Amino acid sequence: MSDYPPLLSLSGNLFLPLKTFTTTVLLIDDQKIIAEAVKHLLSDQSDIMFHYCPYPSKALSIALKVKPSVILQDLMMPEIDGLALVQSFREHPATKDIPIIVLSVKEEPQVKAEAFAVGANDYLVKLPDRLELIARIRYHSNAYIRLLERNDMFNKLEESQKILLGELSDAAVYVKSVLPEPLKGIIEVDWRFIPSTQLGGDAFGYHWLNDRYFVIYLLDVCGHGVGAALHAVSVINVLRSRNLPRANFYDPSSVLTELNRVFQMEDHNNMFFTIWYGLYDKETRNILYASGGHPPAILITGESPQNRRLYELKTPGIVIGALPEANFENATCNVKEFNSLYVFSDGVYEVSTRNGSIMNIHEFIQLLMRIPWNRGDALDSIVQRIQHIQGKTFFADDFSLLQVIF
Repeated sequence: MSDYPPLLSLSGNLFLPLKTFTTTVLLIDDQKIIAEAVKHLLSDQSDIMFHYCPYPSKALSIALKVKPSVILQDLMMPEIDGLALVQSFREHPATKDIPIIVLSVKEEPQVKAEAFAVGANDYLVKLPDRLELIARIRYHSNAYIRLLERNDMFNKLEESQKILLGELSDAAVYVKSVLPEPLKGIIEVDWRFIPSTQLGGDAFGYHWLNDRYFVIYLLDVCGHGVGAALHAVSVINVLRSRNLPRANFYDPSSVLTELNRVFQMEDHNNMFFTIWYGLYDKETRNILYASGGHPPAILITGESPQNRRLYELKTPGIVIGALPEANFENATCNVKEFNSLYVFSDGVYEVSTRNGSIMNIHEFIQLLMRIPWNRGDALDSIVQRIQHIQGKTFFADDFSLLQVIF
C-alpha cells in the first residue's frame, strides 16, 4: 500500500515514525437498505473499514471524525442536494482531497457532468457489481493514502529539519564558545568564523606555550553537521590542554604525528581532518610550521610596506586520520617588521562565483595582496569581497579566517 519505509530517520538519533493509513469507506445514503447491501459487498474485505451515515446534514461532521479514505455518496437525498454536499466537502480543508464516488440510480450524462464539475472523482450507478465497487474503492483510496503518506513524510521532514536546524544552531554556538577571544598586545590576532547552514567541522585556537613561543592552529573536519563540529572541538580541546602524551608541542610535525595516531578515522566514525599548525618564536621571529592536507597559511611580510613579499606556508603531509604511518615535515619562515599572517580553511575561497566557476586559492591570494597591511577592517573587507564574488551572504562551508600580526 505504501511506497515509503515505516520509519524516517534524518539524524543519528532522531527517528520520526510515519503514520499508518487504512482504507476507510464512508457511505452517505438515507436508505439503510443500500447501506446493508454495500456493507455486505465489502464484508469479506478485512482491510476495508466501513462507516455509514444516513443523515446528509451530519455527513461533514462524521467525515471529520472517521477520516475516510474514500466517500460513497448518494445524489438523491432529503434535506440537502447531493451536488451541494459534494461541493461542501471540497470547500472544507480537511476533506477537500478525499475521493468522492457519487451513487445514482440512473446513468445520466448531464448529472455526471455536474457531479464532476463540483468535484466528484467517480460515478457509479447503484448498486454496482461487487468486483467493480471494490476495485474503484481501492483505486481511489490507495491514491488518497499515497497523498496522505507523502504529506505526512513532508511534514516529518519539515519537523525534523526544524529540530536539526536547532541542533546545528546550538552546535554552532558551542563551537564559537570554545574559540579564543581576539588578542591584542605584542601579537595581535583577529578572526572571522561564519558557520555554514549545515555547520562544517572548522575550529581553531592559539595561545602562548611559554613566554617565548606562541602557537596557532586551524583544522577542518570532513563533512558537515553536529558530528563533524563536535569532532573538531574534541581535537581543539586536546591541543589546548596538551593532552597528547607523545607529542612535543614545540615541534609541529611531532604534534601532527601524534594527532594522526590518536585520531585514526576508523576509530572516529570515519572522520578525518586537515590541519595547519604553526609555532612562532618571538626572539628569532621565525615561524616553524607543518600541515596535514590543509591549505597553506599566507604570510605577507617585508622590511617596509613597499617591499613586502608573499610566502605560502605549507609542508607535505596527508589528512589526519587516513594512514597510521603518515609522515609530516616541518618548515620555517622569518617574519619581518611589516607582516600579516592569514590562516584559513578552504571554505573561505572554494565558493561558487556568479558565473558558475569555483574560486581557487590563487585568486584568493591575489585578493589578500590587495588588502593594505595596516587596514583595521581587513577581515571584514575580505568577507565582504568573498560575499560579493559569490553573490550571497551565506556560505556553503564554514568560513574560518585568522589574521595574525606579529
